[in-house]
Amino acid sequence: MFQIRIHGRGGQGVVTGAEMLSVAAFIEGRHAQAFPSFGSERTGAPVVAFCRIADKEIRLREPIQDPDCLIVQDPTLLKVIDVFAGLRKDGYLLVNTSKTFEDLHIAQVAGSLPRGHAVIVPATELALKHVGRPVPNAALLGAFAALSGLVHLGSVKQAIERAFPGKIGAANVAAATEAYELVMAQEDSLKV
Repeated sequence: MFQIRIHGRGGQGVVTGAEMLSVAAFIEGRHAQAFPSFGSERTGAPVVAFCRIADKEIRLREPIQDPDCLIVQDPTLLKVIDVFAGLRKDGYLLVNTSKTFEDLHIAQVAGSLPRGHAVIVPATELALKHVGRPVPNAALLGAFAALSGLVHLGSVKQAIERAFPGKIGAANVAAATEAYELVMAQEDSLKV
């Protein structure tokens, strides 16, 4: 079973992102579950969502304490809460930012993970470019597909299109595709 914890703020599509990721897994014939954890339910408040993906039925229902992957949709949370709590030593880290890990003061955490397991993606910038709104969830799902290899980009695209039919879905697919390509380019540069 692969467990993903997504940290963000209300209004960034954290819960919808976890749901779309679970749908992408279902499309590939796998089992998945997605659910949120709210504090105060208002725009800007910290939100955590969880997603589990497995090849057999998932019976767990509790929040994910030891994630295999951590997705940080809002890097301002790095100063507010311990988003890294429980991240596995061989886990994956995906941060929505145009800054470096050094700029964010998390280079030590990123460097402690296996090579190629920690990436940054300017998902909010991609969302603004393609969707016209600062909602980074779809872009981060494309980046997740490239980073982890757990789901295919095609499945992510289908999940996004199911959640957002029409022009909005197409715009989110474009953001996810560009994020996927950015992460793949980062991984290719590590191989050189």
